[in-house]
Amino acid sequence: MPPLGPRLVVAGTSSGVGKTTFATGLMAALRRRGVAVASAKVGPDFIDPGYHSLATGRPGRNLDAWLCDAGTVGPLAARAAAGADVLVVEGVMGLFDGAAGEHGPAPLASTAQVAALLDAPVVLVVDASAMSGSVAALVHGFATFSPAVRVAGVVLNRVGGDSHENMLRAALAPLGVPVLGVLRRDDALSWRDRHLGLVPVVEAPAAVGGALERLAGAVAMGCDLDRLLRLAASSPTVSVAPPPEARRSGSARVAVLGGRAFAFTYPDNLELLQQAGAELVPVDPEADRRLPPGVTALYAGGGFPEVFAAGLAANRPLLDDVRRRVGAGMVTWAECGGLLWLSRSLDGHPMAGALAVDGRMTARLTLGYRRARTTVDTPLGRASTALRGHEFHYSAVEPGGAALRWHGRDGEGGGGFASPTLLASYLHVHLASDPRLAERFVAAAERAAGRRAPMAEELQSRAP
Repeated sequence: MPPLGPRLVVAGTSSGVGKTTFATGLMAALRRRGVAVASAKVGPDFIDPGYHSLATGRPGRNLDAWLCDAGTVGPLAARAAAGADVLVVEGVMGLFDGAAGEHGPAPLASTAQVAALLDAPVVLVVDASAMSGSVAALVHGFATFSPAVRVAGVVLNRVGGDSHENMLRAALAPLGVPVLGVLRRDDALSWRDRHLGLVPVVEAPAAVGGALERLAGAVAMGCDLDRLLRLAASSPTVSVAPPPEARRSGSARVAVLGGRAFAFTYPDNLELLQQAGAELVPVDPEADRRLPPGVTALYAGGGFPEVFAAGLAANRPLLDDVRRRVGAGMVTWAECGGLLWLSRSLDGHPMAGALAVDGRMTARLTLGYRRARTTVDTPLGRASTALRGHEFHYSAVEPGGAALRWHGRDGEGGGGFASPTLLASYLHVHLASDPRLAERFVAAAERAAGRRAPMAEELQSRAP
């Protein structure tokens, strides 16, 4: 694996200060200058990487030391950065915000932890809209809080005008933390929001593309791109181990749900499935009338099916085809939005009916990391297979199922539906946490299709 080269981490003092605005605009501005930019997002988020991908022209990756483990962060970052001139990593929440119950100078799953693991300089984004001299106290605190994290510069966001900017710069000057950019208050640079954050790029790529061009121009005008590139190049070259890989375990033609409604799938998951022997075939559940020929398995990731419920329900031929195929034993893995699509209904709209449950949107957010175990055999392994994942949804299904037992910050719980050929739950899993899961899925699909494949016991016993 090539060593990890030029890189920087974009962090914020909290959520909502403009990390995504600046990070995505920086990626786009650098690309317009001919720089090959790679991107990654700290944490389990799916939406921000979609914006990154549009800005860079490369897959948007995730770096999550909880979903996987700390040892995977460097290798996964190196895979993201392969062939690029610079890697820009966008943080999550505030710089030192980690998993629930984790506190300290570099808490688990925090931006600070990832920056320390990558030995990368941090650019701190500050919402300066309602402060002047206090900005110095804020930045001083972040810059001195942890010796493991190097806050190498500041970007001031939502600055009111020249006099406001001058006050902010004067306050920060004694700290020795350089101001690397200033972005003025501008409603044209605001992103459209939804209950889980930004609206996915796939829903309105032309509109997002136009906004991205304006954002790239604003960042190029207000920020010192040359200095930012020099800062990234100041990162020490770091050798890393190869990223987690799956060995070939069989052959399967896997339909992968996509389109506007299902954009939440980790690129690393798709690549690990391919390494295990899967041929991936995209399916648009609004447009395609049936599953592609020769498909032996289905991977239905997450998204916003509730937004497109009417269009999904109108595609009855595909829903009927999926219900028949899943009922006949086609190997299926569904996460969150995919679970809702396999249900009988979603807010009264008829769905596939492959599961005898009904979905509905609620006002309650379910959020958090989970350590789970399967209670029955599934395509990902025998009963008691360990899974690490993340939930983030405003929906519920009734009945709730009991295929998984998990514990997280809110205590213990369970849910989901499973059989030797099916796993459907709210849990999003990053396969780099255990590539054997990809191997077992492909092997299960090959066995279910009547071909020879490794037995589950063989794949279950291989060391991670």
